[in-house]
Amino acid sequence: MNKYIKYFAAAVSAVTLAACGDSASDVPTVYFTRDISPAGLVRAYEALGWTPHGKVGIKMSTGESSKSNYLRPELIKDLVAKVDGTIVECNTAYGGNRSDSESHWAAIRERGFLDVAPVDIMDEDGDLTLRVNGGNVLSENYVGSHFDDYGSFIVLSHFKGHAMAGFGGALKNISIGFASSTGKKWIHSGGTSRDSMWGGEQTAFLESMADADKAIMDHVGRDNIVFINVLNRISIDCDCDGNPAEPDIHDIGILVSTDPVAIDQAGIDMVSTADGNEKLMERIADRNGLHILESAEKIGVGTRKYKLVDLDKK
Repeated sequence: MNKYIKYFAAAVSAVTLAACGDSASDVPTVYFTRDISPAGLVRAYEALGWTPHGKVGIKMSTGESSKSNYLRPELIKDLVAKVDGTIVECNTAYGGNRSDSESHWAAIRERGFLDVAPVDIMDEDGDLTLRVNGGNVLSENYVGSHFDDYGSFIVLSHFKGHAMAGFGGALKNISIGFASSTGKKWIHSGGTSRDSMWGGEQTAFLESMADADKAIMDHVGRDNIVFINVLNRISIDCDCDGNPAEPDIHDIGILVSTDPVAIDQAGIDMVSTADGNEKLMERIADRNGLHILESAEKIGVGTRKYKLVDLDKK
């Protein structure tokens, strides 16, 4: 218990800055609602006052199996319809039912996503290379070749634990989620292999995720991408796990922001005070999971400071 209480001191510091009402213009707003429903998701999104342009991609996980805790089509369908969005995904870099396009399409159909929106496996036709400017580890990042078909993105993430990264939210969804199968191997290996995701050093992996985040943000443009984290069914395991542990934490709500670092920090702050969080906190500490927040902030992806606005109290 003590090892992760000390580890989360930085998160407590960040939430103190927010609670003190830091009025600096560069502190982003994170909006919050407890209403985890189709209407609540749309209301939270609308709080951003954001207008997408061009074709809109909704980056989310389609889940490794029906047992995974991915965001269900019935929850996200109204939001996707509102922006006339296309659900975008890439193939995985490990075995399973999404590691090739044929299997991935079968999984997408089985999960019911095609019943609510068009879907695009962005690396079905190969890779697109993005430059990483001022990164920690990487100088390039590989995404699906369809990436430039979209003018705007909503990064719609299920906030939860992760076996390798400690936790997964917006930053993981931007980096690993947008990465092609080759790009996933490149990031996981810390930029040492395009053929295998295994054997990389942990710090290099976390810093490579932050680098990939920077490449995406620079390429898309900050005005063309927003972030939604849904804090429900919060297990220690990721949606890439086909047989995840049952959630220990009660459903918390929905966070939205234009800053991916701030929204993930807010998610960490919320789960760090939630009942039943012991297993998740231990996993994050064991994987040094907060280092992605530190690394992403260091290279200018976003800031860990934020102002929290409770939409339910407005």
